[in-house]
Amino acid sequence: MDLLRSVVLGLIQGLTEFLPISSSAHLAIFPQLFGWGDPGAAYTAVVQIGTELAVVLYFWRDIWTIGSGWVRGVFSREAREAPEWRMGWFIIIGSLPIVILGLLLEDLIDREFRSLWVIATTLVVLGIVLGISEKVGRKNRAIDQLNLRHAVMLGAAQAAAIVPGVSRSGATISMGLFLGYERQAATRYAFLLAIPAVVGAGVYKLKDIPGAENAYGTGPTIVGTVVSFVVGLAVIHWLLRYVSTRSYAPFVVYRIVLGLAVMGLLAAGVLSASYV
Repeated sequence: MDLLRSVVLGLIQGLTEFLPISSSAHLAIFPQLFGWGDPGAAYTAVVQIGTELAVVLYFWRDIWTIGSGWVRGVFSREAREAPEWRMGWFIIIGSLPIVILGLLLEDLIDREFRSLWVIATTLVVLGIVLGISEKVGRKNRAIDQLNLRHAVMLGAAQAAAIVPGVSRSGATISMGLFLGYERQAATRYAFLLAIPAVVGAGVYKLKDIPGAENAYGTGPTIVGTVVSFVVGLAVIHWLLRYVSTRSYAPFVVYRIVLGLAVMGLLAAGVLSASYV
């Protein structure tokens, strides 16, 4: 049963990680609805490695171009004029807020922030924020127009995702739209920016897999991670095609409806607010 549950949760992770609807929220809500209990913060962090490996594979050319360009810039003044040097620094700088806050607030993230009242609230609030950004954003900036100020603001937005229910992609995309970036540019940068933070968090949590913070143990967690990788790869491809011609409105509606539904189930006693 642990293996079956891990496969289902890996499927949920792969489907929800890249959509602006919060994979961590779904991994907290649906196990309770199924009567499975909390899979644990360590399981949640490590299974996300699968979806981030999907990002690495899908964007490997971008990653290689940016990474090699940044390394050349370390040793060559001429290479520092290239856009790859700047983009490398933008990703590094943009990753710092979530890394710092993640380490400082680790206990809150693993416990108090996992309350379903918190998750339901952030689903609704960030759904509204995403809807407003979709409405007011000019959507006329390309990703190569990114500057240092915007990189810091996008990194700060991503840092809000330490609270389950916010969504890394949702927060970063919302900020990108507010700053006037095209949907596809904001989405693409959100994927690239998430790689250092999420892979780092997953690796950091590997030490907890054999312990009490993971309900399923090492074997099922590995299987769930593989499932999340395969499904996540397909979702990336679909989402980038989708946002090139359509809005985020369906995800706004979904977030708000799910958040309100969870609040109703909590009030009725069907769901428990906290696993702690």
